[in-house]
Amino acid sequence: MRHDQVKPDQWRSLLDSRASRRQMLMYATGVAGLAALGQVPAGATDRTPALPANPFTLGVSSGDPRPDSVVLWTRLATEPLADDGFGGMPRAKVPVRWEVAEDDGMRRVVRRGVATATPELAHAVHVEVDGLRPGREYWYRFTAGGETSRVGRTKTAPDPRWNSEISFAYASCQQWESGFYTAYRDMAAQDLDLIGHLGDYIYELAIGATGGQRRTSLSAAHNAPTMTLSQYRLRYALVNSDPDLQAARAAAPWFFALDDHDVEDNWGADLSPTGGTPENFLRRRAAAFRACFENQPMRPSSLPAGPDLSMYQRIPYGRLATFHVLDERQFRSPANIAARLDPGRTMLGEQQAAWLLDGLGRSRSTWNIMANQVQMFQLDRLTDPGLQQLNPDTWDGYAAERDRLWAGITQRKVANPVVITGDAHVNCAAELKADFADPGSPTVGVEFLGTSITSGGNGSDMTAGGTEWLAANPHLKFFNSQRGYIRCHVARDTMRADYVVVDKVTTPDGTASVRKSFVVESGRPSLQDA
Repeated sequence: MRHDQVKPDQWRSLLDSRASRRQMLMYATGVAGLAALGQVPAGATDRTPALPANPFTLGVSSGDPRPDSVVLWTRLATEPLADDGFGGMPRAKVPVRWEVAEDDGMRRVVRRGVATATPELAHAVHVEVDGLRPGREYWYRFTAGGETSRVGRTKTAPDPRWNSEISFAYASCQQWESGFYTAYRDMAAQDLDLIGHLGDYIYELAIGATGGQRRTSLSAAHNAPTMTLSQYRLRYALVNSDPDLQAARAAAPWFFALDDHDVEDNWGADLSPTGGTPENFLRRRAAAFRACFENQPMRPSSLPAGPDLSMYQRIPYGRLATFHVLDERQFRSPANIAARLDPGRTMLGEQQAAWLLDGLGRSRSTWNIMANQVQMFQLDRLTDPGLQQLNPDTWDGYAAERDRLWAGITQRKVANPVVITGDAHVNCAAELKADFADPGSPTVGVEFLGTSITSGGNGSDMTAGGTEWLAANPHLKFFNSQRGYIRCHVARDTMRADYVVVDKVTTPDGTASVRKSFVVESGRPSLQDA
């Protein structure tokens, strides 16, 4: 039975029937990881095995900033593109020393310790550093095997009582073989408090020997869809080897959301869109989630339990803003555009939807920013008649829940809801309407949809489809089809969004510039030219 043919009542029964299979996978894939994480606080007496080369080839990163803590990450790999996914490392534990300082010269060290990189986690290190001061910069580095990593910069979140201004950027969709990560080079040069990635950090597709637009030689191990843990590890190593991405990862703390290509194109819940048994898909999902954890600056408590990974979270930034990071893959009903108005269908799942509305209702932040994987505004495409003009993979396929969400936001009088989105490989700015069928209905929020880093190639400023979208959707105020990212500055009275575009990504000499800027005033959910 294909997932798009499952009725809502059958869907719930199908999920219930898979509980025992999921539990088996959770046990099989989770026990080794928990054992490996149990070694993290130790390591001071572990002997360092001989390492043939510098193990910090995948860079450093930080994430999940709080007023008093941050997570530091690295993954040891002396040969990052070794076909087996272990990065050329010996199958032994390696002690890794870490330091946090108040200066970029690492002279005023305020925290230090030793973590253990284990082969069970592909020699990834996740260090939770506590006891830091709110709203300030820190620098950090790692040492292992006589080698020292680059120095990374991070920043804690503001004190909950503060109303400090913040600058952040977000990106998505960085298919490695489609081009160069020039946008990250520009992002790394900005003075940012936070960076978000909204999905498709990797692509699961095979990459040929010539490396696509990168035009570089790759081994045959890359020329296959990612299915196993070693394949996902290798794909993350390929992406994280990029110097421009490494610069951005070392420039500010990050948060992450997962989308479809991080596992398989258009997947949802427990079902693969290409068929196959649920058990096999759950094994693939477990491998993808495990590799994601190993390669991102996530807290140790985020270690996936088999095919289940806790992704949605709230990141408060003082009194000014709260980021509500959503998960729109693990809990969604099957794609079915004909059932878009069925109130029993869900994008978020019952528990996450309640968590979101409860958090929005309790929030006392001036700005409430929902980090969202797929387009939320309604998009009528004139080229496709009838329901086919609506994309079932986006919120248009879950219109009843979208209506419930915004009715709940309105009822709770949530302050300044703003949606930030990835996935679509185009830049769009839209006003979210109480009733998309009535252009005169109240605007309840705004959405800034950001383009891809590379996916889709160079792109262009305008396309024939973009012209049609603007004509058919009066709530859509901007369209652009180049590559890049969105940079935002949030203050008490305004939020500004700059659409940064790169003129070309198929060669490494592209140039970044601001194509368009919008401002939203506090208390006025509408888009204004900056």
